[in-house]
Amino acid sequence: MGEITVTTKNIWQGKQVRLRGVEPRDAEVFFAWKDTDMERFADFVRFPHSLEATRKHFEQMATGPKDDCFDFVIENEAGDAVGIINSHTCDRRVGSFMYGLAIGPDYRRRGYAAEAALLVMRYFFDELRYQKATVTVYSCNPASQKLHERLGFTLEGRVRRTVFTEGQHFDELFYGMTIEEFHALYPEEISG
Repeated sequence: MGEITVTTKNIWQGKQVRLRGVEPRDAEVFFAWKDTDMERFADFVRFPHSLEATRKHFEQMATGPKDDCFDFVIENEAGDAVGIINSHTCDRRVGSFMYGLAIGPDYRRRGYAAEAALLVMRYFFDELRYQKATVTVYSCNPASQKLHERLGFTLEGRVRRTVFTEGQHFDELFYGMTIEEFHALYPEEISG
C-alpha cells in the first residue's frame, strides 16, 4: 500500500498577512480608525456611532459565520489588525460569492488587501467548491478599481449613478473572476 503524505500548512496565512476570526476586542481598533472614506467606499457615510455600538456589532460578528458568509480580521506580520474582509452573497447552488474588504488608513498600499483577497478566493475555490468571485467597487474608489484589475479581475458591468456621496453620483462597477482564471493567474500556493 502507498504512503500517504499530509502537508501541514495554514491556509489562512500568506506571506504578509494572516486572516483570523473577529474578536469582540477588535472593536476598539476599528472604532479608532474613524475613516470616512472607508465607510463611503464600503456603503455610505453613517452618523457617528458610539464605541458601545461598535462593540455590540463586533460581538455579533464574532459569533461566527452564517452559511458561507464570513468576517475575517486581516493581521500583518506583527499581529496588528490592519483591515477586515468578509464574504457575502454566497450562492452554493450557482457557486458564486462576493467579498468586501477595507484596510485601515495607516496600512494602505502595502499589499495587504491583495493578499487577503487571494487567501479568501483560494479558500472559496479550493475548499468550498465555488467557481466565481464577484466584487462591486464604486467609481469614486480608484484604488479598489486598480487593485482588482491588478489581481486579474474582469470589469463585467457598470450600473450608472447608483451611488451618492460627496454631493455627486457615482457608478457601481462589477468585477468578476472565475476559478479557471484564478488558477491560471495563481497556480502556486500563496500560503507562507
